[in-house]
Amino acid sequence: MLSRMWLVYGVLRRVFGVRVLPLFIGVAYAGLRLNVWVWMALDRLLVPALGRAQVRKPIVIVGNPRTGTTFLHRFLVDNHFGVGLHLYRSLYPSILLQKLIRPLLPLLEKVSPARFHNSAAHDTNLGSIETDDVTVFFRYLDGFFLYGFLLAWDEEDRLPMFAPENRDTTARDFDWLEAVWKRSLVGQGGERVVAKLFTTGVRTPAFLARFPDTHILYMVRDPVEVIPSTFSLVTGVLDKAFGYWSLPDAVRNRYNEHLYVALVQLFRRFHDDWSAGRIDRRRVMVVSYDRMMQDFDGLMAEMIPFFDITPTPAQLQAIRDTADKQRAYQSGHKYNLEKYGLDAERIRRDCAFVYETWLTT
Repeated sequence: MLSRMWLVYGVLRRVFGVRVLPLFIGVAYAGLRLNVWVWMALDRLLVPALGRAQVRKPIVIVGNPRTGTTFLHRFLVDNHFGVGLHLYRSLYPSILLQKLIRPLLPLLEKVSPARFHNSAAHDTNLGSIETDDVTVFFRYLDGFFLYGFLLAWDEEDRLPMFAPENRDTTARDFDWLEAVWKRSLVGQGGERVVAKLFTTGVRTPAFLARFPDTHILYMVRDPVEVIPSTFSLVTGVLDKAFGYWSLPDAVRNRYNEHLYVALVQLFRRFHDDWSAGRIDRRRVMVVSYDRMMQDFDGLMAEMIPFFDITPTPAQLQAIRDTADKQRAYQSGHKYNLEKYGLDAERIRRDCAFVYETWLTT
């Protein structure tokens, strides 16, 4: 971890000219890790139910950012198909600590990283249901968030250090997720986890081996829409935090190329495992973004048996109501390719395997 912290500090110093503030952030981060460790140890002593908790039949939503994962994740959690991680639960996973933190959430919002998000692109706060990748990032300062927001700015291409074949963090990450999920189940009185883990796409066979009763939903959307939308989301955060658009063109272009390659790799790695038969297709349902928008009720009619549940009348009504809203939905998130130096033909060429396998109609 110290080596990753040093790399981050180097990027902040060389690219953004920030020298002193990261030192204070590093101290605060160390304090957060220590507090979480202490309180999670107390959980094991003072919360007997935690010893009996088991992660059974988790529903895990996988896919590149901007493929509809957040919408589906929040719909399933909001309508009690399972429990998900609110952002504050990812940051402070201890059951006991959460009870102390909850009254302080309005105050903590002032220093939360969620404040950098553009609400038109991604509306979030500490009380929002968010991707479970966040808890791995904050625990270990690692993963795709670290690369996408920070290390992709480095002069050297750091993407290989996140490839499982070069540095396998699978056991570490899955152990942590299981510990956090058990606390989420106990803390929220749930029986089943609903998670969103876009980085599971690069190691789906390993995830299914560790959690063999998982139900995975793999979200697919036209890469020509996904990639620039992701750029808009990420650079919106970076602009508020560091002034993305004020940086020299050469620096932004280098970062853009690094991020673009990483996003294509997220598509490719899942596809390669899928095509090679390394993924048990009985445990995975491929979900089209376009169908989710236009035929949500029909899609859910197929999804519910896949989950192996019997829906309640309230859940069925929520599906009908949401289907009507989805068909009329117009996103307020605007973006274009050219401002990021992207080209639609290059995206179609680099992601031809996505179209050939899942977007043939």
